[in-house]
Amino acid sequence: MDYSKKDVVASRALKELVAENDRPREKAKALGFGALTTPELLAIIVGSGSVGESVTELCQRILKDNDGQLMGMARMSLRELTKYRGIGEVKAIEILAALELGRRYHKEGILEKPQITSSEVAYGYLRTHMEHLTHEEMHVLLLDRAKRILHHERVSSGGTAMTVADIKMILKPAIEHLADSIILAHNHPSDTNRPSGMDNTLTTQVKQACKVMNIDLVDHIIVCRGGRYYSYNDEGQL
Repeated sequence: MDYSKKDVVASRALKELVAENDRPREKAKALGFGALTTPELLAIIVGSGSVGESVTELCQRILKDNDGQLMGMARMSLRELTKYRGIGEVKAIEILAALELGRRYHKEGILEKPQITSSEVAYGYLRTHMEHLTHEEMHVLLLDRAKRILHHERVSSGGTAMTVADIKMILKPAIEHLADSIILAHNHPSDTNRPSGMDNTLTTQVKQACKVMNIDLVDHIIVCRGGRYYSYNDEGQL
């Protein structure tokens, strides 16, 4: 074999190797989706990379910029995603839609009316609704006598640093659903799991209002990412 033929064979082998490493669809068909890495699963959604960067490498880079966490990607805006070469608006929408489907799938796995036996259980329920948010929201869980969730309602939505909560709006659904007790919750997009002075004041006001209405304030939970939260009850602040 002359050198020209050797070069052709080597070049073809290299292309086949690269193509094999960049074919997550074929890998999924052969081995199942569970065998794919997270970048490979994302690559199926994205579809193609750009000159000098395969689709899998592109997805690895996006994940790396988010500390390897899908939760970080879920918080990205369309504008932030389209800054990556190879990610247009359509692809960005498809990525965020897929992440939202994953979040909803996870929520479906939670019991519709779980019994809240601890702050950890409450946080496990609340995080699927709140930890992905890029702005603050105030939620209230309404509980029956057995501490099972009767109803879950968002009572306010604000900016990246705070949300204004109205005591009347917090208690209104509790009265309507004849709740025996409630759990107040809000998220910190900064992931700082420590209460602010305003958080403390609100907790005191809600506790006083609940006492008048013969409703028990079980807890006030600050929801952050990665299993981190603050429980007023656990900290003896109720």
